[in-house]
Amino acid sequence: MNQTNTVSAPRTKTYEITMTALMAAVTCILAPLSIPIGPIPISFTNLAIYLSLYLLGWKKGTISYLIYLLLGLVGLPVFSGFTGGPAKLAGPTGGYIIGFIVMAVIAGLVIDNCHKPLIQLVGMIAGTIVCYLLGTIWFCIVADSTFKAALGICVIPFIPADLIKMIIAMIIGPMIKKRIR
Repeated sequence: MNQTNTVSAPRTKTYEITMTALMAAVTCILAPLSIPIGPIPISFTNLAIYLSLYLLGWKKGTISYLIYLLLGLVGLPVFSGFTGGPAKLAGPTGGYIIGFIVMAVIAGLVIDNCHKPLIQLVGMIAGTIVCYLLGTIWFCIVADSTFKAALGICVIPFIPADLIKMIIAMIIGPMIKKRIR
């Protein structure tokens, strides 16, 4: 019995590292796929983050996103529209890229600590609102825009798609987690 426990501990650590890296890779694949609808494209980054949170929990899900972010900052074309580098972070969408970190923490904590789908949805919405707020403030600064105009460009057009992505993650995230175990 002790042999099994000794063998399973490193295997669990290896599994966690592998899954965290795998979800960073999934984010690198999904995030560049975007639908350009203006200065801020519809991205699948938040879908990848929500899935990571369901599969890894808030800490490792956030770490997975941070790995993706670092890969993009060093120049790999993993940001929306197959872009990369620090200029993307300094551009009009930089606040959303940073806001995804806070979104992952907020949504992940709720997903980890409450198993009621409606409350998990509320957690994802709350995290997304904070991400919208940080991103919109940054957009206003970089693009010299009013907050009201920025909401019309950067937030309102994205609400329906973001809600759909949340629901998709709520449905397939737990299903994938069960199959992996």
